[in-house]
Parts: sequence; C-alpha cells; structure tokens
Amino acid sequence: MTTLVIGANGQIGKQFCELAQQAGEPVKAMIRSEEQAGWFKERGIETVIADLEGELEHAFEGCDQVVFTAGSGPHTGPDKTLLIDLYGAIRAADLASQKGLSRYIMISAMRSEKPLEAPEKMRPYMAAKFAADAHLANSKVPYVILKPGRLTDEGASRQFASTVEEAGDNQISRANVAHALLHVVQTPNVVNQEFLLLDGKRPIGELIG
Repeated sequence: MTTLVIGANGQIGKQFCELAQQAGEPVKAMIRSEEQAGWFKERGIETVIADLEGELEHAFEGCDQVVFTAGSGPHTGPDKTLLIDLYGAIRAADLASQKGLSRYIMISAMRSEKPLEAPEKMRPYMAAKFAADAHLANSKVPYVILKPGRLTDEGASRQFASTVEEAGDNQISRANVAHALLHVVQTPNVVNQEFLLLDGKRPIGELIG
C-alpha cells in the first residue's frame, strides 16, 4: 500500500518519510520542484513533482492512501493559508474520494474547532484547518484526523497523551507526530476518527488502534 505524502518536504513530512522508508512502508513524497528531490533520492524515497496550487491529480497515481502534512508556514499571509491549508487540503480530499483511496490522514491542529480562541495571528490558520477537517469528515473517503498540540523540535520520546490534563502541557514534538503518523499508516483499520496528540507517557498503540 503506497502512501502519497503531501507536504513531504516539511519538517514533519521529512521525518515521516524517513521513518516509513526504514519500516518498509512504501511512500511517494510530493514535492514542488526538482531542487527538493535530492534529500529523498539519497534515502531511496520515491518523489513526484506536483503543486497544491497547480497540477496535482497525477501525484495520486499508484497510491492507496494519502497523508496531508502540508502547511503554508509561519512566514506567509492569509492568502497562502487559504490556498494551501484550506483549498489545497480540500482539493486533495476530493481527489482521494474520486480515486477511491482507502484513507486520507490529515495533520490538523489542536483546538482548530475554536479558531476565535487562538492568538490573533493564528486565527486564519485555525479557521482553515477547521473548514478543511469538516470537509474531509463529510467526504466519501475514510479519514483519520490527527490534532497535535503546539509543535516543538524535541527528539522522539515515542510517548504520548490524549488530553492536556494527562500531558500536563499542550505540546508535542514534530518527531513524535511523525511516529504517530507511521503508526496510523500501519494500522489500516483505524478510520473515521479524530485524535488529539500530545507528548506524554503512553505508547501510541494505547491511544490509536
């Protein structure tokens, strides 16, 4: 089962692709240009050039499920948030549905359902995530929505929590999110569910699957 990774060149995307390759899970990394291909080719990871703001459909060829971990990034404006985090995610979900993929695995955000409670500069992003998640949940493709808390660059503890009360904080490392993604990819019976992800003290198998 080949997984298309949209946002493969991002921080979570790269870590997930490398983990999947090491675990023998076939992935196809979607990148925007040939200049981004070197890192993946060095690791024997298949790539495809496609664009969330342009041609996209061909990237799905030969794939059974999709991971969406793309993001417009903190240095762009609301225009890119609309085109990538919202419309890009919706386009990808519609294509996954049309092509009969087995699952669409979305990296969303903790409390995306309450965008007006986010810091002002984060509100457009949270609103985009909320709308994209709602579209996915109402589409015809089976889905899994992962909602990580505040992202950090700490190493992978591979230990998780599913509530702020359990975790004692609202953060999770990008490395741990990548490990959670790998677990979901390797657990095909998990469908049509949402999970909050935080750093904690439990293995991911106790939270998901």
